[in-house]
Amino acid sequence: MSNEKLAATRILMVVDDVYEDLELWYPKLRLLEAGVHVTVAGPKADKVYAGKHGYPCKSDAAIAEMDAGDFHGIVLPGGFMPDKLRREPHVLKLVRESAAADKLVAAICHGGWIAISAGVYRGVKVTGSPGIKDDLVNAGAHWHDAAVVVDRHFISSRKPDDLPEFMKAILTFLGS
Repeated sequence: MSNEKLAATRILMVVDDVYEDLELWYPKLRLLEAGVHVTVAGPKADKVYAGKHGYPCKSDAAIAEMDAGDFHGIVLPGGFMPDKLRREPHVLKLVRESAAADKLVAAICHGGWIAISAGVYRGVKVTGSPGIKDDLVNAGAHWHDAAVVVDRHFISSRKPDDLPEFMKAILTFLGS
C-alpha cells in the first residue's frame, strides 16, 4: 500500500495522558500502512501514556527534542490531552513553524485547541468538536460543521466517526 513519495514523508504526532485513543491510533496506523514515517512525541521520551479509554501509547521521543524542520507536518489528536499540551511552548512553536512553512497541520476534535493557542487559525476554515466551536470562532477561524475541512495545508475533523474522511484528506494532501 505504500508508495515512494510517502515512504520519504515524516509526520510528527503528539501524545500525553488522556488522549482520544482512536484519534491517535487510527491516523498513526493508516500513515504507517501508507509507508509514512511517524514519530509520536510526548513530554517524555519512551514513556507510556494512557488514552481516555485506557489504551496505551509509548512515545518515540520527547517533544522538546523535536524540530519542525525534520517533518512534513504535524497531527494533533483530541481528547483532554490538547488542553495540557497547548500550554507547552515548544508544542506551540512546532505548530507555528509547520503552519508558516505550509506543512500539514491536521487537528481532530479537541486537537484544534493546540492550533488555537499556537495562533495559526485566524482566517482559516476549520471544523472541530462542537465543544470547542466558540474557541475556534473566537480565535478567528471560520468554523464549519463537516466531517472534514481542508483549507490549504490545514486539515480538521470533528470526532472519531470522521476519521475515515480525515485520513483520506491527509493522505491526499501528502500525495498518495
